[in-house]
Amino acid sequence: MQPFSFATTPHLLCEPGAVGRLGQLCQQRGVRRVLIVTDPGIVNLGMLDDVLPGFTQAHMSVAIFSGVSADPSHACVLAAVSRARYIGAELIVGFGGGSSMDVAKLVALLAHPACEQTLEAVYGIDQASGQRLPLIQVPTTAGTGSEVTPVAVITTGEAAKMAVISPLLLPDLALLDAERTLGLPPAITAATGIDAMVHAIEATTSQFKRNPLSGLLAREALALLSGNLDQAVHNGGNLVARQAMLLGACLAGQAFANAPVAAVHALAYPLGARYHVPHGLANALVLPHVMRFNRREAFADYAALAPALLGERLMPGDPHQLCSQFIDELEQLAPRCGLPSRLRDVGVARHSLPLLAEDALQQQRLLVNNPRKVTLADALALYQAAF
Repeated sequence: MQPFSFATTPHLLCEPGAVGRLGQLCQQRGVRRVLIVTDPGIVNLGMLDDVLPGFTQAHMSVAIFSGVSADPSHACVLAAVSRARYIGAELIVGFGGGSSMDVAKLVALLAHPACEQTLEAVYGIDQASGQRLPLIQVPTTAGTGSEVTPVAVITTGEAAKMAVISPLLLPDLALLDAERTLGLPPAITAATGIDAMVHAIEATTSQFKRNPLSGLLAREALALLSGNLDQAVHNGGNLVARQAMLLGACLAGQAFANAPVAAVHALAYPLGARYHVPHGLANALVLPHVMRFNRREAFADYAALAPALLGERLMPGDPHQLCSQFIDELEQLAPRCGLPSRLRDVGVARHSLPLLAEDALQQQRLLVNNPRKVTLADALALYQAAF
């Protein structure tokens, strides 16, 4: 066995209704002033209305920064940091999807009274230093796994994304409460669920850091996600399915936080940056094409994952046949869940494919993890196949 390390959020609370105790959980950490980082949709839907009284009962001050948008910008992070400093926040809560949780991580880092680093200084791997404020994450989608990853991704230009990767960004507590996902529309439920499945798949084939623990978590995540996705999408009030999806996304997040993702994500990022395609949907659009590209090197890994995805529907066969079943099943996920399945269906222009390919090749941090080397010509061919 090769040596490996594994790091994750130290405390998970997986319980429907647990968010009702958020104020109490913050109080237990000995703080008085809390900033909740979220997006306008969370506030407009009233998803915090039953949470805020708990802070009053705990004699705590709580403020809300609700300016997070999809693909959050550098300016968004700085505005949230400014708000945290202004109120003297002692603890940060990320409440929402991956964008809100990513911004919350950076606020916890940069708003610490002793922090002297700028946001520009912490982009990259292990550039952050010092301390951060206590951090609690409350995911409202079952997808990104950001509640258990040391990564925050920020849009830094018209089509550029940068990541901050540091153990300092691992939260103190992840609160998995499926009641917060019950109102999620079917399309978002599907896209975020497929995103989580991609995390599990790419963690399994990650070239340099995959390990027995990441593999174990990825298989269990894929089984939970595939076994509950249809119910969560088509019967959104099913709390049991919703809770299983949240746990599956969390386990997949733990897997890929330690065995990083690869070409699917590298090709998805430019779709989000240039065309604002939601991240989970972008992954779904390129997933089967990248997998067929990878199958020459990764067929055995895909075959090993097939039972977790297909369960009793898996037909006996050799590894190549199992791999084919695995990819074919994944290709059916998007249309079965009512999602678009072609790039043209989400407004991507054919003439932009070469530019997207160039953007994807900039994601070498991810591409080095892919089981097969991706050239510029390969990236263009993959976008053309997905078009």
